[in-house]
Amino acid sequence: MKKISILGATGSIGTQAIEVLKNNRDRFELESMSIGRNTTRLHEILASVTPKMVSVMDDGDRKSLEARYPTITFVSGEDGLQAVAADDSDMLLTAVMGSIGLPPTLTAIENGKDIALANKETLVAAGEIVMDKAREHDVQIIPVDSEHSAIFQCMRGESPSEIKRLIITASGGSFRDLSRDELHDVTLADALNHPNWAMGRKITIDSATMMNKGLEVIEAKWLFDLEVDRISTLLHRESTIHSMVEFVDNSIIAQLGNSDMKGPIQFAFSHPERLAMDNPLDFDTLTQLNFKPMDFERFRMLKLAYEAVEIGGTMPAVMNASNEYAVDRFLKGEISFLDIEKIVELRMNGHEVIDEPDLETILYYDEIFKSDMR
Repeated sequence: MKKISILGATGSIGTQAIEVLKNNRDRFELESMSIGRNTTRLHEILASVTPKMVSVMDDGDRKSLEARYPTITFVSGEDGLQAVAADDSDMLLTAVMGSIGLPPTLTAIENGKDIALANKETLVAAGEIVMDKAREHDVQIIPVDSEHSAIFQCMRGESPSEIKRLIITASGGSFRDLSRDELHDVTLADALNHPNWAMGRKITIDSATMMNKGLEVIEAKWLFDLEVDRISTLLHRESTIHSMVEFVDNSIIAQLGNSDMKGPIQFAFSHPERLAMDNPLDFDTLTQLNFKPMDFERFRMLKLAYEAVEIGGTMPAVMNASNEYAVDRFLKGEISFLDIEKIVELRMNGHEVIDEPDLETILYYDEIFKSDMR
């Protein structure tokens, strides 16, 4: 029985991960989880699974939950996240949003746990530190993002020296059919209406700006140990091909599947095995696959991400934190959609890069650039 812990159990990825565990009770056991503030969803989860420990954001919630569920250990705050990361599980799924997932991920690695990674910001902000730590402790980092899971699967059994490039596909997000001029008047409701995927609010906005794809490019650099000029992006409306690997002989291996995150989640949990699933891809209704080159002027946030990783040092962390700040303001209705990229670019241009930063420096700049800075 493989023991799984989850950071972010009430989010989109975490909720689907719980479903995977419930559908495979003979293979997986939920050891512990964190939930933030969504105690309503927690009660629903605890009606069907019983972890040994639960971390919540607020200590007041911890006290009330202890009284209701006396057989479960409740912890809170950042210490609670660290407690989940250091428990007795075999694998930690990091499904929280933002850089808050970085410290507990490192703690889990130091405790010898494999990581099912669904938190892009961990590798964007501190990819070299995380991957070095994983190698030091002989820990596997198995990607959960559909694009990186696809690449991971395409590369199984292949020699890294024979890889020519990675091709990360992108749906184009909510505004893929709009020109830049038409983006001036889009609303929050428009941005949250993704054509292919059901995701959390922040990642849906990142998909609309294409920052999500930029984060994936940076993440892929560290996951697969490739220079960024060998990682390309391609617009693919159907989200059927999740990504591809091109080899030196120009042959290409692609991974196809429905737009369902339970597949990548289950694969990360069961790796190196594959377990049976429902919801197969229906080729009788799959009439065409469309591809289009990525327009870096139309999707400027993707261009900024490539620039950030080329610069290196603290710049990717600054870009990521600035994006978190700007997206949060957009979600609150304080700025327009195009203001997101303006804020990110302005902050990147004003940042004096520190090369080869340590973890403390990265977390410092992350905190600064997530703030108003006024």
